[in-house]
Amino acid sequence: MLVSIITPVHNAYSHIEDTIQSVLNQTFSDWELILVDDYSTDRGMHILNKYEQLDSRIHIYENSYNLGAALSRNRGIEKAQGRYIAFLDSDDLWEPTKLEEQVKFMQDNNYAFTFTGYHKFRETEIIGEHEVPAKVTHEELLKTCSIGCLTAMYDTDQLGKVYMPEISKRQDFALWLKILKEIPYAYAIQKPLAKYRLRGDSISGNKLKAAKYQWRVYREFEHLNFFQSCYYFSHYAVFGVLKTYLHKAKK
Repeated sequence: MLVSIITPVHNAYSHIEDTIQSVLNQTFSDWELILVDDYSTDRGMHILNKYEQLDSRIHIYENSYNLGAALSRNRGIEKAQGRYIAFLDSDDLWEPTKLEEQVKFMQDNNYAFTFTGYHKFRETEIIGEHEVPAKVTHEELLKTCSIGCLTAMYDTDQLGKVYMPEISKRQDFALWLKILKEIPYAYAIQKPLAKYRLRGDSISGNKLKAAKYQWRVYREFEHLNFFQSCYYFSHYAVFGVLKTYLHKAKK
């Protein structure tokens, strides 16, 4: 059962080889890795070309100008041949059994959309674990996004190809909301099967920026009115404070 893995790449020379290797290390072998280079200016294409020549399951597509993460992922989805669509960013990693466990989880239960827990790491140090609920609804996701992009997978047989909304930031969050308008739940494997790299320049690493983009998803994509947006944003803010407090308490 082919899984198409969508990986946008932009100036990821420092980490992309580790990311690709984490796919090659999967115990599940029926996959294709679609690498969409978003007009990189570093030496990353040398690495991509090397792996494309080494493994026929790896495919490279180059953007003729910088399109951004959403459109690059959408180009990958368009090219995908697999029943299942999975996402892995160019600096994140998967545990070796990630695909095997998640595909079995979906097939055994006929789930259309799933995700898993993941570890957060910096360099070689595990910083913490992102724990996830057993399942999540559209309304629950509006309050706090428990679905990490690097863990999400959906079934095109049940949902068709669903594309990232063309908004400037938080495209993955908006996509999960879009899917959960069509089905009642996203289901989770409640253990970490991936590793999310913490970077100082990431959106999630800047709390004020993250809050700004969260608000824009409510207003511009979900089209919630001001009071509805305030209601869900208040939950988002409280969950954010609790996560920070719990993280510090565990240290």
